Amino acid sequence: MRRAGLPADLRARLEQARLDTLALLRVLDHGLGPHEAPTAPLTALAEADADCAEALCALDQPPGALDVAAMVRATTATLARLPRTRQHVREALPQQARDQVTRLEQDIRATLDSREAYNDIPRT
Repeated sequence: MRRAGLPADLRARLEQARLDTLALLRVLDHGLGPHEAPTAPLTALAEADADCAEALCALDQPPGALDVAAMVRATTATLARLPRTRQHVREALPQQARDQVTRLEQDIRATLDSREAYNDIPRT
C-alpha cells in the first residue's frame, strides 16, 4: 500500500539512482591505472547516494514516523542533481580514462541485480 504524498515511482527512481551510482563506483574501484579518482566529486556523489539510501530506508518506516512532504522534497532534489553529480565525477577524470569508464560503467550496470540498490541499508 502506498502512502499519501509519496510519488508512485519514488522507490523505483531511488533504486535506479543507487544502481547507476554503484556501477560508476565499481568502475572506479577497478582503478584508473596511473590516475587518481577525483576526491571532491566523489564526496558529493557519496553524499547523494547516502541520501538515496536514507530515503529507501525511510520508505519502510511506519506511517507517521517521518515528515513525508519534507522527505519527498529532499529526495526529489537529490534525484534531480544526481545525474549531474555522476557527470562531475566523470568530467574530473583524465580525458583518456573517460571513454573507458563510461563503457565499463554501462557494462557493469547491465549486470547489477536490483537487490543491490539496498546494499548498506538495514532491512527490517
